[in-house]
Amino acid sequence: MASSLAGLPDFLIFFVIATVLVALYLAIYTLATMHNEFALIRENVISAATSLGFSLVGFALPLASAIVHAQTIVDCLIWGLVALAVQITVYWLVRIVMPNLSQRIAAGEMAAALFLGAASLSAGIINAAAMTF
Repeated sequence: MASSLAGLPDFLIFFVIATVLVALYLAIYTLATMHNEFALIRENVISAATSLGFSLVGFALPLASAIVHAQTIVDCLIWGLVALAVQITVYWLVRIVMPNLSQRIAAGEMAAALFLGAASLSAGIINAAAMTF
């Protein structure tokens, strides 16, 4: 039993780091967007939940890859921040293609939400695959 729990401290460290990075990601992402995702989600605006949900998964995938490949806690933190920056960049790039993105999501338009979500998820998958440090 003791050998089964030998990795528990490392698990806890990386889990806490990941949780903090997810909270940081949600805080920064929701500040970077031009709409208030959480207020819209509380109002049952499905488009806001969809775009934020896919974006969160798009962040979690490379974060998981960073945890798997990290040699140190610092590696995990740095690559987690890289994943965060990639997702924020994707949001801004999608806004170039669709300047009224936030208004459309706030209005409940699923096409805009799904496009942003797909872009975020795609970037996350590519980002996770590229994290082979």
